[in-house]
Amino acid sequence: MKRTIVKSVETRYYEEREALFRGLKNLDRRSFLKLSAAAAAAALARGVEFNLHSFQPVQVAHAATGEAGPVEFTFAYISDSHLYKRQLNDRFVRQLLRAVDDINHLAPQPDFVLYGGDLAQLGQPLELELGAQILKNLKAPVKMMVGEHDWFLDMGEKWRTLFGEPTYSFDHKGVHFVVLHSVMEDDFWSERGMTGMERMQTVAGLDNGIQSRFKVGTEQQVWLKNNLAAYSDDTPLIVFSHSPLYKYYRPWNFWTDDAEEVQALLQRFKQVVVVHGHTHQILTHRIGNIHFHGMLSTAWPWPYAPEGLPALTVQMNRADPFNPNDALGDGSVGVKAGGLVDKLYNLWNRNPIQVTSAYLTSGGKSAVPLTPNLQSY
Repeated sequence: MKRTIVKSVETRYYEEREALFRGLKNLDRRSFLKLSAAAAAAALARGVEFNLHSFQPVQVAHAATGEAGPVEFTFAYISDSHLYKRQLNDRFVRQLLRAVDDINHLAPQPDFVLYGGDLAQLGQPLELELGAQILKNLKAPVKMMVGEHDWFLDMGEKWRTLFGEPTYSFDHKGVHFVVLHSVMEDDFWSERGMTGMERMQTVAGLDNGIQSRFKVGTEQQVWLKNNLAAYSDDTPLIVFSHSPLYKYYRPWNFWTDDAEEVQALLQRFKQVVVVHGHTHQILTHRIGNIHFHGMLSTAWPWPYAPEGLPALTVQMNRADPFNPNDALGDGSVGVKAGGLVDKLYNLWNRNPIQVTSAYLTSGGKSAVPLTPNLQSY
């Protein structure tokens, strides 16, 4: 009589992890390039356009002089990879590999790379470990920001193990940087007796009538106020936030409930830039002296919301539904002496789009980005 052995979930997890890291653990540069080349070959086999050297030089014009302005340093960004286990979705893994390879080809290298949140899709340890292993192959130092997909399965337990606390600050070449955990929610799960996965899947849903909107929260606002107290008003300030620190479209949770309270803490600074992920699209906004830039995704694009779109946003074309890499990308940010930035969006299958500080400072009157002219699908 044949005996059937039923493995526990924990046993299957560790077996899957061991098999995965036979190929990924401790990759050296040569091995990573082989893996990246294999991803490129797989993409080409599926008819996907793939360009390893996809960054293009773009001249940035000053509103007043029309000449290129000085950039003190550059950082690159990758965001919203939404990794599943490789066996479930190899494409998202290949797309993150592509972004890493894009940035490793930059010359000169950026001072650091910001990862903008939602590294994982369901916050599972294997997903986060896979993402961490791929990001280790970046040449430049990496700064991590948490997204809701990374957090709500275990309320950040695995994230902290891999990346440390989600809220922190650092100084670099005269600029003060703050990284916020902006996707906190009121407890909707305890009274419903939800499991961690049920909570995670609820947070990942749109307009479900159960979860609250994202927020930074009172405790973190106190931390931010104390953190900024040591800096003068003329200190250049750049804030990284996964959700927008403004209110875009509530049904999709492109919204931060206490955005105005956070903005009030930032308003005394003369030069403020907020870079956010989450929306999977190019977004440009200005509120007072605060400039906002939304980041691209490496997983999939979102359409623009039916209302609430910031007026300064120059919309990218609707993505081609038959091209899995269209309207995706990574990018780089040139930080100027005063702390404002020129943002280069590297769209993988389209021309890059530059959004400059001159465009935002002028309220959209100068240095207007080229309007995309490709046919919508």
